[in-house]
Amino acid sequence: MAGQFDPNQAQNLVEIEKQFAVKAVEHAQTYWNILAKIPPRELKLTRYDDEIFEHTLRDFPEFATAPHERLIALDEEWMKSKEGKERWRVFINTYEKKITDYNFGSLIRTDGTKEYSETNTIFVTRIQFYAIEISRNRLGLNDKAHEVAKEEARKEREEKEKAEKKKAGKKKSDKGKAGQMGKAGREGEWEGGNHHVSL
Repeated sequence: MAGQFDPNQAQNLVEIEKQFAVKAVEHAQTYWNILAKIPPRELKLTRYDDEIFEHTLRDFPEFATAPHERLIALDEEWMKSKEGKERWRVFINTYEKKITDYNFGSLIRTDGTKEYSETNTIFVTRIQFYAIEISRNRLGLNDKAHEVAKEEARKEREEKEKAEKKKAGKKKSDKGKAGQMGKAGREGEWEGGNHHVSL
C-alpha cells in the first residue's frame, strides 16, 4: 500500500507545476518574439544546432521527406504512442549531458505555420522543442510564422504608441484643467475667499 497522503506535499506539487507552466509560457513568448525579429533560417537556438538538425532528420526520416507535412503539423497522438515515445526517449537521452534542461517542459506549436494559441500548442521536452523548431527553421517551414509574428509585433507597437500618445494627451489636458482650477481658486480667494481649491 502507498504511503499516507500529505496535503501539504500535494499543495507544494501544485505550486511546482504552476511554476513549470509559467516558465514554459515565458519560454514560448520569448521564442515567438525572437521569430518576429530574426528570419528563422538565420536563427541559432543552441551551439549544437547542426548536430540536432542532422540527428533529428536521421532518427525521424518522416520529418525529412518533402514537403515536410509531419514536421509542419505535428501528430500529438503519434508522439504519445508507444512507438513515438520509445523513439523520442532514445533521441532525448542523447542530450542529457549536452543540453541544459534537456527534459524540461516546453510548449510547441502543433501547426508550424500559425502562432501559439490554446488549440495550437502541446507540451514537449526542451530537446524535442529544439529538434522540431531547428528543423522547421532550417527547412524554411517557419518563414510564414516569422511573417505572422512580425505583423503581430508591428500591430502591438502601433497600439502601444497610440496608447502612450493618448495618455500623454490626457496628462496635458488634466494639467491644463488643474492650472485653470488653481487660477480660479486663487482668484476666488483674492475676491473674497469663498472658493478654496486644493491642488
